[in-house]
Amino acid sequence: MNDQRAQRLFGGAVVAPGDLAGSPYRADRDRIVASPFFARLAGVTQVISPGGSGLLVHNRLTHSLKVASVARGIVERLGADPEQRALLDKLGGCDADVVEAASLAHDLGHPPFGHLGERVLDRLARERLGLPDGFEGNAQSYRIVTSTQVRGAAIGLDLTAAVRAALLKYPWTRRTYPDPHPMRMSPTPRGAGGDPEVGSAKFGAYVTELADVRQARAPFAGRLADWQQTAEASVMDTADDIAYAIHDLEDFHRVGVLQQGAVAAELVAWQRDAAALRALGDAQLRSTARHPGRSVEQLRRDIVRKDGWVSDDEAFAAAVEHVRAELADGLLAAPFDGSIDAEQAVARFSARWTRRLIEAVRVRADPPVRSGHVLLARAQWHEVQVLKFIHHRFVLERPDLALHQRGQARLLAGLVEALRAWLTDPDEETRLPRRLHDLVELAEAETATLTAADYGLERLDRAGMARGRAIVDFVAALTDGQAVGLLDALSGRSRQLWTDAFVL
Repeated sequence: MNDQRAQRLFGGAVVAPGDLAGSPYRADRDRIVASPFFARLAGVTQVISPGGSGLLVHNRLTHSLKVASVARGIVERLGADPEQRALLDKLGGCDADVVEAASLAHDLGHPPFGHLGERVLDRLARERLGLPDGFEGNAQSYRIVTSTQVRGAAIGLDLTAAVRAALLKYPWTRRTYPDPHPMRMSPTPRGAGGDPEVGSAKFGAYVTELADVRQARAPFAGRLADWQQTAEASVMDTADDIAYAIHDLEDFHRVGVLQQGAVAAELVAWQRDAAALRALGDAQLRSTARHPGRSVEQLRRDIVRKDGWVSDDEAFAAAVEHVRAELADGLLAAPFDGSIDAEQAVARFSARWTRRLIEAVRVRADPPVRSGHVLLARAQWHEVQVLKFIHHRFVLERPDLALHQRGQARLLAGLVEALRAWLTDPDEETRLPRRLHDLVELAEAETATLTAADYGLERLDRAGMARGRAIVDFVAALTDGQAVGLLDALSGRSRQLWTDAFVL
């Protein structure tokens, strides 16, 4: 085995060729799939709750499986092109098994109730639990595979360095690593912006896992900047975008949320009035945002402002036209009624778009700061932005979804507060859930060697941080249903004494 492959596998550890029976990356994949954290994803919301719709919709598990499928398709396509394959080799390699394993693991850390749960847990972690790092789903995924999951005598899943590096969609911590931090760059890498007082909006690891991040990325030193994704992480990130853009629209069509008339009116109004809309000032555009066409124009301006490296008005207009023809005048033209014809229409739409987007992926040796080395061609990049816009405009902005999510936010806040009160009650120390007790001990050991400077602070409350991190680890590992059931029990509303203990 050559030295480079040994480093990608084991971060520089010396191994004998006989130790590598079969593919170690496939072994990583199998460990991830066998993990209870992976099975848990079947009970975690993607966007809408399966129980609320009465229909089969995507959850975090099915999303992860589709990301893995798309990612593998991207690697196989790029590998068939000698020029693209040579570029990937210069960046440190791109193995299909590595990408598949990282794709399967990328959402392990997502908490109950989807992205809403992520935002709420982050706020609670920072404001109520005293955690400078707060909470971030990508960082929690990395923490699970390196720290909180237990596999035999090993802490974490004992994954190869290559797979751990491929998990790092955002290879920086919230505030301090690398130095200078990406949020101080201009422009910032995608996800690295945010409030300087709080830290980066997105990040891939907590300070407690920083030593592991350095070790996993050591084989790529000299090939990539500290803030850049590996090629394998870039493939996973691109596959995540593709899967998200397509299958969420499938779900909203199935449950009748996406209405053909509203979607078509928005897209057609922009096409008809594009010149007049461009003449509007930003304030006037915002004040009339609910009028058809305004939201599409706001999307166009956001793309120009944030992603000048790829924005192109002709490509944007073509993307709006293509989505209008394929989605508004195509898939949404007939309401979903559960028939074989309706199912086939959804399947054709998904397959056609997946194939189109995979075929548009390419490798770039010198990507802009806002992109990874593996990216979509300009036309398809704009199409994905328009597809994601449909999702945001006609689903995430709905007041009925907001009503549902506000209740979920209050539920999570109540659960965190109840666990905090239990954990700090001296009379209950011997009756704490064993899992919570173990997580406190783990966090205490981790924070014992850290300093305030590691977090960019003047002082640390180690004991409070250990309790806070344990609570966050505990809550983030629940399914939606477990979170509801546990709060019912802690609030005295449940009378199922012994069956409630399954989450403890």
